[in-house]
Amino acid sequence: MLSKDKMYVVDIVDIGQGGVGIGKFDGFTVFVDGGLVKDKIKVKITKSKKNYAVGEIVEIIEPSPFRVERKCPKELKDCGGCQIQELDYQKQLDIKTNEVKQVISRIGKLDDVVIHDTLGMEHPFRYRNKAQFPIQKKDNMPVIGFYKKKSHDLISTDECIIQHEVNDKIIKIIKTYIRAYNVSIYDEKTHKGLLRHVVTKVGFTTGEVMIVLVANGKKLPYLKELASVLKENIPGFKTLVVNVNTQKTNVILGNENRIIYGDGKINDNIGDLVFEISPLSFFQVNPLQTEVLYNKALEYANLGENDTVFDIYCGIGTISLFLAQKAKKVYGIEIVEDAIKDAKRNAKINNMDNVEFYVGKAEEVVPKMYKEGKRANVVVVDPPRKGCDEKVLDTIISMQPDRVVYVSCNPSTLARDLAYLNERGYKCHEIQPVDMFPHSVHVENVAWLSKADN
Repeated sequence: MLSKDKMYVVDIVDIGQGGVGIGKFDGFTVFVDGGLVKDKIKVKITKSKKNYAVGEIVEIIEPSPFRVERKCPKELKDCGGCQIQELDYQKQLDIKTNEVKQVISRIGKLDDVVIHDTLGMEHPFRYRNKAQFPIQKKDNMPVIGFYKKKSHDLISTDECIIQHEVNDKIIKIIKTYIRAYNVSIYDEKTHKGLLRHVVTKVGFTTGEVMIVLVANGKKLPYLKELASVLKENIPGFKTLVVNVNTQKTNVILGNENRIIYGDGKINDNIGDLVFEISPLSFFQVNPLQTEVLYNKALEYANLGENDTVFDIYCGIGTISLFLAQKAKKVYGIEIVEDAIKDAKRNAKINNMDNVEFYVGKAEEVVPKMYKEGKRANVVVVDPPRKGCDEKVLDTIISMQPDRVVYVSCNPSTLARDLAYLNERGYKCHEIQPVDMFPHSVHVENVAWLSKADN
């Protein structure tokens, strides 16, 4: 056990959850925020437990050979957005691949799965098509940016290298608007004030820009004037929306949208498909890597013209429509009603009549569809971080599809669910990790399974 407030020299051997460095001192584990693999650092112990300690960096004695210069300003070092930006990008990919291998082996107990190297980006910056900027007032001045790590203190962010470049201009204009018209800023402690967040969405292929002002009320002042300035200065500006959120909550968006300018929508493309995006629509935040991910899912699905597909947890129908290009029929299931409305609209926009969408809990809708005689020989699942509900997995097994494609944003729940399916006759052959979020510790995966006797 290490002593609190004392200094120790620690070797960083790995990166753990949240990008925290995992260090060793005489075999004892020390977690160090900002520590990178192969750093030798002097740390001050801030928390000491029987089996581990937590320390903060006092001095980097020998920097890791994988340590690189930050691309963003040093004053943004404490921003919670990029946990591992100072780690060489290839090393980031290696760590993500290794994490997938470890959890598939440790949690899934599957040692015969081919796990490919993580597919990264050629230019892993400026890749996000959506940004959510909280707003606070400090010294009577508006601050727009991102939260410091593990806090609700804002760091002013005039430039963010993982967000689309257009956001830099938008933030400057919104700050000017707040000052010019004395717009009141929301205080989350008192639940008073109006303007809470600025949300931006950008169509990477179309160039269309949506700006959403999240307000603790139905009205904001001088919005027509703001729209005029945005139209004049923001290339591709298409719509301005006020989202009403009067709840005392950390959830960013409310359910009511007031369109101020434009039609409240933008379009973007993935491959040859067009998708309509509204303020409440979920759309993958990295469109370049989304196409990589979906193409791999399509490859694993190996669809022919007579195949029928269940796309479970289908969202706004992005994967469903990708699959429908090759399949005879696709059924999409999603719990969010607005997402299903978007999915139906997207099917219509793309002139696809071989897709049907159903709203409800997957664990209720899928068994019901199965009882009604709807069958699929290929199943695709893209669940939330908690993974698939057991009832969904049981229904998939009952359906006896030839192939299952599992898209996952959480390697741990993926490993758990693959183990469950493996025990019941579905073997996982391959997993392809895809780097959807460079400079973070998150990694997306797509897995290919088939009946064990295939």
